[in-house]
Amino acid sequence: MLEKESAFLSGVAPKIEAAKGRELLGATWQTVERDGGDRLRAVMARNRVYDRERLKELPQNRMVAHHGYRRTWWMGRKATGVAVASVLCPMDALVSRPDDPPPPIDLPELMEHVRRVATERSIPYVMGVCAPSGFTAEAKKWVADVPEVTLVCIEPRDDGGWDVSCADTSDEEFVLNLFDPEGEDDRVERAEALILGRSADLLTGGLGASSLAEKLGMAQAIVMSAMRRLADADNELKVAEKDGDLLLYRGAPVSQTEKKTMNMVDRIRQLFSKDGEEAEKINLLSERRAGLSQRRDRLYGEIGTLEERESELLRKGKESQSTVTKRRLAAQLAQLRKDISRQNTTANMLNKQIDIISTDIHNLTLIEQGNMADLPTTDDLTENAVAAEEMLETLQADAELVSSLETGLSEVATSSEELDILKEFEVSEKSERAVPEAPATAETEKSSSERVAEQQSVKRTSPPVATDPASPTMGQSKSSLPPERKSEPERRVDPES
Repeated sequence: MLEKESAFLSGVAPKIEAAKGRELLGATWQTVERDGGDRLRAVMARNRVYDRERLKELPQNRMVAHHGYRRTWWMGRKATGVAVASVLCPMDALVSRPDDPPPPIDLPELMEHVRRVATERSIPYVMGVCAPSGFTAEAKKWVADVPEVTLVCIEPRDDGGWDVSCADTSDEEFVLNLFDPEGEDDRVERAEALILGRSADLLTGGLGASSLAEKLGMAQAIVMSAMRRLADADNELKVAEKDGDLLLYRGAPVSQTEKKTMNMVDRIRQLFSKDGEEAEKINLLSERRAGLSQRRDRLYGEIGTLEERESELLRKGKESQSTVTKRRLAAQLAQLRKDISRQNTTANMLNKQIDIISTDIHNLTLIEQGNMADLPTTDDLTENAVAAEEMLETLQADAELVSSLETGLSEVATSSEELDILKEFEVSEKSERAVPEAPATAETEKSSSERVAEQQSVKRTSPPVATDPASPTMGQSKSSLPPERKSEPERRVDPES
């Protein structure tokens, strides 16, 4: 709702500025801006809501008042009028029930707001009140009983526009345009968006400017402008005036390709040929179908109104206790049902006519589309097929030639002798991995430091020998001699150690 408040005030401000000095009387102007921020904080405090972020998200019922004056004698000025653009939101509901949709503004709240703003009774006021949550039907129909006050009610629409209404019809056109925040270009774009969204209706009938204007809540001239813009942008869309209404329908398909330059002979042939008759027939039949579709839609609307009246008469007959009243209602209901039956018969006839025209349009469209295709002749198709077959044969011959040239690559491959050697490498590696490891002896497990220490102890215990070291002395036996070290061949050595 905060976005709606800002959008309304920003859209109305330039229109009020443009109307100053012309529709709005006054030579000098004074702008006063106020908001209901203090009242909103009081409502939040009363509901025990202490959230600054929540305060920033809520609308504050802003108001912009433009006071006009004219100069008088002795450097004085006199007020000529006030133009007010204000926003009115239900603050209590927004604060106390944030999850629920806000209720519309009712008549007592609107009356209180108008009396609070229009304080000077002798000055004319033009006041636009925007309710982002909407107005009740009673509030929109209320004519301000405050003297010299013209009230305009503004509420947002679901399609992005604004509903602007004024119960006082004296200056309706001026005040409606003054307080409509949507510009003319924006309204045209909104009408174009609706037409494009209903493009399927253009295939089976057409769209009328009056019905679209009523649906969009805008002037019929704006819708007609949107229709003409779309018809200028799309060559297949056509517009036609029927009984004061503008119809938009889809005509014959148009080729998007540029026309080739023709010489004088071709132009003469085209003048005497029947080319283009299908397109003219399609456009004429489409226009006729669009008119019948609009008439059928209006007829369905009238049937709906009669059916509502039938339901009302039936309800009154059930509630009535008088026999005379029931007879009168029964006669009215019988006549009404006959009228509904006649209207349904007329609508059925229109449906059959539209169906016949649609079938003829479909056939003519097929003919026109076939002529636009510009397909090749039989000779061209045959010539292209022969050329394609020759190309494939040439490509196959080139592929076979390339495969024959690649036969010499086998000489560069690995020979059988090299393969046998590679197998021997693999066998030798496997045999080396399969050799068992021999257990290490006790002597080999000794460290080198232990063997050196043992040799030194033997040398200290043995006496010196005077004779030949190889022969033993007289008092010394062989057993006392130090044991001889084993020769190298007798030692068992572990291969890994």
